[in-house]
Amino acid sequence: MGPTIGYVPGVFDLFHVGHLNVLRQARAACDVLVAGVVSDDVCERAKGVRPFVPLGERIEIVDSLAIVDATYAETTLDREDAWREVGFHRVFKGDDWRGSPRGLDLERRMAPLGVEVRYIPYTAHTSSTQLRALILGGAAPRPAAKPAS
Repeated sequence: MGPTIGYVPGVFDLFHVGHLNVLRQARAACDVLVAGVVSDDVCERAKGVRPFVPLGERIEIVDSLAIVDATYAETTLDREDAWREVGFHRVFKGDDWRGSPRGLDLERRMAPLGVEVRYIPYTAHTSSTQLRALILGGAAPRPAAKPAS
């Protein structure tokens, strides 16, 4: 068997510590890490918003990280297209996907390809959605306070 190739898809817009956390944790669970950077058009179709930072710049940012071995521009909504191009063995998603319809669908579609879906703890205190709201002048949602011990 060769090296285990891990794949982390994401928009990586307004790069923040949550992005870094998922990439670090994925890096620890594979031999080769490929970051799939979602194109502007795909992001708009999937999330209803265009990224602030253009695709080429987002790829440059993610590709400059020592923990990322390669980047791949995702230009379709079909994760199987990325698998055919990259040939990954594991795909990593935030644990907010675990048990959700889209997470279950990803697991169902990846299983016949021999791809393991692994979930990484989501960094709740920061997100591109929160940053986007602040930039556009709205109030960013705040994470729930932890109860006092």
